Amino acid sequence: MEHGAKSDILRQGAIIFVFLAVLTGLEFFVAIAIGAVPLLVVIALVKAGLVMYYYMHIDKLNRDPGDALHSQTYKTAPSRIGLWLFLLSDSFVFGGLLVARFNLLAVTRPPLNQTLGLAVTSVLLLSSFFMNRAEASLEHGDRNGFVLGMVVTLILGIGFVAGVLGVEWPAAIAEGIAPSASAAGAVFFMMTGMHAFHVLTGLIFLGIVLRNGSRGLYSPEKHWAVEAAAVYWHFVDVVWIFFYPALYLIGKLI
Repeated sequence: MEHGAKSDILRQGAIIFVFLAVLTGLEFFVAIAIGAVPLLVVIALVKAGLVMYYYMHIDKLNRDPGDALHSQTYKTAPSRIGLWLFLLSDSFVFGGLLVARFNLLAVTRPPLNQTLGLAVTSVLLLSSFFMNRAEASLEHGDRNGFVLGMVVTLILGIGFVAGVLGVEWPAAIAEGIAPSASAAGAVFFMMTGMHAFHVLTGLIFLGIVLRNGSRGLYSPEKHWAVEAAAVYWHFVDVVWIFFYPALYLIGKLI
């Protein structure tokens, strides 16, 4: 493919990230200054839509796989549908956690560290940006760009998990927000724990893909594993786009 096409895709990914960053900052400001829940919901939906369309490429589900039975496009079409069906089923688990959060806590929230919540959210969004660059680089034959993007994504993913499990959890327990102390504690640890587990599995997936990619097992024509890893990673980002305001921004302090 032409270098210009690659530049356009990378530029598009950067622009989408800027939009996500601005919307996250706006989200934080709205929660602190206004507290308008409907506006926070709209912002989260817009952010999720941007990630799903531009980073997860949900439009690929509607592409014609063609008639060539042995083409790579034809072969990956069922796998792509299967992956999205899995993510759809998994989303019901996270949706159930969100329902439990609002059923148990209504419009109240635990006294969590706002700065830390914004920091780990920014780290995860940034990791999606680099994952998008890694995938785009491989699609255009840039193996060095692919490796660099994957390594940075892994580092940021590890940073997110360390921030949640190693910093936020101890801080929450110090504030009396423990799993056995209250409904707020149980909700917080269940939501962040389930999400962190998915991030960890995503890190394992990314590590395997990085190893295989470094060995030259993927090409611009054949890289379904890279696409699948990218879609899964962006999925955990989408989940956090909704979990972040639900836990840190919406409602009055308990």
